[in-house]
Amino acid sequence: MQIPSIVRIDVPVGTASSPPLGPVAEDERLAALDVLRALALLGVLLVNLLTEFRVSVFEQFFGPTSGSQLDRAIDRFVKVAIEFKAFILFSFLFGVGLAIQFDRARRSRRAFGAHVVRRLAALLGIGLAHLVLVWNGDILTEYAIAGFLALPLLWSERAVLPTALLLFAVRLAPLPFPEPFRSREAMRAHIELANALYAHGSFGTVEAFRIRELPAILALLLNVLPRTLGLFALGIGAYRAGAFAREGGRSPLVRTTAVVGLFAGGMGTLVTTGVLGDVSLGAWDSFAFDVAAIALALGYGALLLVAYERRPARRVLDLFAPLGRMALTNYLMQSLVFGLVFYGYGLGRFGAMSVTHALLLGLGVYAAQVAASAWWLHRFRFGPVEWLWRSATYAAWQPFRSR
Repeated sequence: MQIPSIVRIDVPVGTASSPPLGPVAEDERLAALDVLRALALLGVLLVNLLTEFRVSVFEQFFGPTSGSQLDRAIDRFVKVAIEFKAFILFSFLFGVGLAIQFDRARRSRRAFGAHVVRRLAALLGIGLAHLVLVWNGDILTEYAIAGFLALPLLWSERAVLPTALLLFAVRLAPLPFPEPFRSREAMRAHIELANALYAHGSFGTVEAFRIRELPAILALLLNVLPRTLGLFALGIGAYRAGAFAREGGRSPLVRTTAVVGLFAGGMGTLVTTGVLGDVSLGAWDSFAFDVAAIALALGYGALLLVAYERRPARRVLDLFAPLGRMALTNYLMQSLVFGLVFYGYGLGRFGAMSVTHALLLGLGVYAAQVAASAWWLHRFRFGPVEWLWRSATYAAWQPFRSR
C-alpha cells in the first residue's frame, strides 16, 4: 500500500496552552470504522473463546482439537479463516484510531502530546487490571505499550510504510525470542494443571494460577509485538492514504486491496494452513503464513468498506455500529461472562465444553451485545468503560447521558 506523497499535514502541533480536545461528535464519527471494529471483535471473541477460555491457550501447540466431526470442522474453519486475521484487523484499526486523533488535533491546532499520553496510560491501567484480575489473555496492555512505541510515526509521513515493513521483517527474523516453556513436556504438564485449577479452583486459586502463568503468556505476546507495531503503522498509513475518507469504499486503493487481499491472501492461507495439501515452503513457511494472514485480513476489511457504500448492505452493517462504538466495554464484558462460564468460581466448564457448544455460546453473547449496545447508546453517549477512558483522556468528566 503506497502512501501518496501529496498527503501532508504541515499545520503545527498545538502547544500546552491550546484548548483541550474533546470526544468526536456523533455526526463526525466514521460509521464504517465502527462497523469494522465490531466485526473484528466478533472474530476476536470466537478465537479467544475456542482457544483460550474453553481450554488452555497452549493446547494449540499440540495439534488439532479432539471431539466430533462437527467440532473439528468448526475448529478448522476458525483457524483457517478467522484466527490471526481478526487480531490483525483489530490491531490495524487501532493504528487508524491513533491517526484520526492526531490529525484532528493538528487540524484544530490543539495540543496532542498530553492528550495521547493520558489516553494510552489509562488504557494501560485498564489492561493491567484486566490482565491480572480477570483474564491473562488481555490484549489491551500490549496495545497501550505498542501505542507509546508507535507515537513517533504520527509525526513522520514518509517513515510509516518502511517502518511497517521493517517491523514485519523483525517479527519473522530468527531472533532469540523467549520460549514460554523449557520443553514440550513442561508445557503439557502446565496444561494438565490448568485443566484442574481453572475448572475447579476458587477465585483465589484461579487468580494465583493466572499470575503464575503470566511469564509464559508474556513470552507469546512479546513474540507478536513487532507485528502489532507494524500493523499500527500500516493503519496510520492507510488512514492518511484516504482509505477511511467519506465514501472511501469507492476509492481504487480500497477496491484493489479487497481484490488482491482476498485472492492472494486467501490462496496463501489455504496453502500455508495445509487445506490444499501438505505443501512445504521450507524456510519461507512462516514468512508466507504471516504475509497471507495480513493480506487476507486487509482484504476482509476492504471488502466491508466496499460493501458499506451500497445502501442495502449498509442498512444491515449499521446494526453492528453501536457495538463497535462500545468495543472496549464489550471486550471486557466478554471476559467477565466467559470467566463465570469456564472457571471454577462460576460454572467450571473449562476443558469440558465442546467446540460446537462454545461457538453457540459465543454467537449468543455477541448477539446480546449487539442489542444491548444499541439500547445503551440510545440513552448514553458512551459505553461505561469508554466514558471512564475518555474522562481520563481529557482530564475532565465527560457528559454521560445522551441529549
